[in-house]
Amino acid sequence: MRFYFQLFWSFFKIGAFTFGGGYAMIPLIQKEVVNRKKWLEDEEFMDMLAIAQSVPGPISLNTAVFVGNKMRGCKGCLMTSLGIILPSFIVILLIALVFTEFKDNPDVERVFKGIRPAVVALIAAPLWGMGKKAGMTWKTLWFSVAALFVIWLLGVSPVYVVMVTIAVGIVYYRYTLKRNRKNNG
Repeated sequence: MRFYFQLFWSFFKIGAFTFGGGYAMIPLIQKEVVNRKKWLEDEEFMDMLAIAQSVPGPISLNTAVFVGNKMRGCKGCLMTSLGIILPSFIVILLIALVFTEFKDNPDVERVFKGIRPAVVALIAAPLWGMGKKAGMTWKTLWFSVAALFVIWLLGVSPVYVVMVTIAVGIVYYRYTLKRNRKNNG
């Protein structure tokens, strides 16, 4: 019973003290489950994160479900899911009750505008760290930046960008594999 509370409390704290949504929670989840609690190895977390990104739903909830399942099955999923969801639910409920009175307040608007750059940094820092652990080089970083600009400036759907990058990756891998076989054999 105590371990279920640990699962719940770990994810409740993450959910309660993170601004910016799911991607901003990833470094905190990683720090908690890999570095502090040692529930997962770094490689295992990276693999789990790749799966969590590819299934529908919020990445923070998907990650919590995977960790909970790994640790204690269905009951673990329930504890980590409740932990990650409850803080947001409580905050949104409180905001809905009082926000209508303050929504046009210039000070409130300034606070939210001030939080935005911090949220961008909270998302960018773990992405950079995960990219390095996944073997990202400066060459692959340029592909990521190019994809970002194609989506942002040209308005191309991310679905098409992902499909093209998958095709390019397959072609590049096959070319590299053939070249390596030719040089080694």
